[in-house]
Amino acid sequence: MIEATELTKRYGGTTAVDGLTFRVRPGLVTGFLGPNGAGKTTTLRMMLGLDRPTAGEVRIDGAPYRRLRDPLRTVGALLDAGAVHPGRTALNHLRCLARSNRIPVRRVHEVIELTGLSGVADRRAGTFSLGMGQRLGIAAALLGDPAVLVLDEPVNGLDPEGVRWIRNLVRDLASQGRTVLMSSHLMGETALTVDRLVVIGRGRLLADTTMAEFVDRYADAGVRVRTPEPRRLRAVLDGAGIAVTDHADGSLSAATGPERIGELVAAHAVPVHEVTRNTASLEEAFMRLTADAVEYRAERRGGTERPGKTKQPGGAERPAAAGRRGEAERPAAGRRGEADQPGRGVR
Repeated sequence: MIEATELTKRYGGTTAVDGLTFRVRPGLVTGFLGPNGAGKTTTLRMMLGLDRPTAGEVRIDGAPYRRLRDPLRTVGALLDAGAVHPGRTALNHLRCLARSNRIPVRRVHEVIELTGLSGVADRRAGTFSLGMGQRLGIAAALLGDPAVLVLDEPVNGLDPEGVRWIRNLVRDLASQGRTVLMSSHLMGETALTVDRLVVIGRGRLLADTTMAEFVDRYADAGVRVRTPEPRRLRAVLDGAGIAVTDHADGSLSAATGPERIGELVAAHAVPVHEVTRNTASLEEAFMRLTADAVEYRAERRGGTERPGKTKQPGGAERPAAAGRRGEAERPAAGRRGEADQPGRGVR
């Protein structure tokens, strides 16, 4: 269990994290989402004792991270897969971590096999591609067989096979009763993987709910209606205050449910040939919820991206904070653009 209570972090006059309170429960994969600059990295760093909160606290299984006797045995974390001495082999890197946390050497070989590193265990980490470095970071997170996993962008640099492997791995770990928190910008993969969502914007909590509830609440899926009298149906929907979109094939999309459509067409005797519920997506729901919490927004014309005034969740405007400490985008570790090259032994 991870419990954040009124977690706050300020850097001078900038508030990176603002009174966050949420729980990450065991037995589930929880997605941690937010736009760039939302405070995700700062939150994760405070969670793992790398930054000290200005106020509030995070407890992992009832205790702050700094009080854990053998951290790797309780919490496995992946924040920066490139935080490895480039001259050290994957095997020696994991051996050093194991020795410092009183983990048996046999566990090193187990995670090497589990993460597909068997064929490259004796290679220096500095020669790894981005994807292989990511696998090494995941191996380190799993080394202590921890009950809690904190993974920041775990599929970064992985090829499709590796992405699928991570998806199956985290779901399997959660099914064992472990607590899994996973941060990602990939909405499609998140939708396939997580059970619950914690969404933040400008350091504030925007949502803490199940995946299904989040999409149902924030994605305006609506329905698509096919009728021989589209103009008449549009007039009926307009009169009911329902937003309508016309399609080239003559069908209409309406921002309402099929039940409401049925009531209206029956009341006005409008013939309808088909009513189909549009599929709601996590991406649509996320974009709608975080629209007023985006720090960096691309201009509609000109093609450049720069900070501008954006609305806070409360509605007030403020200049977007450029270069917020702890939230700047970091260059990916390893060789830019290299695909993952999995070794033997993935299972």
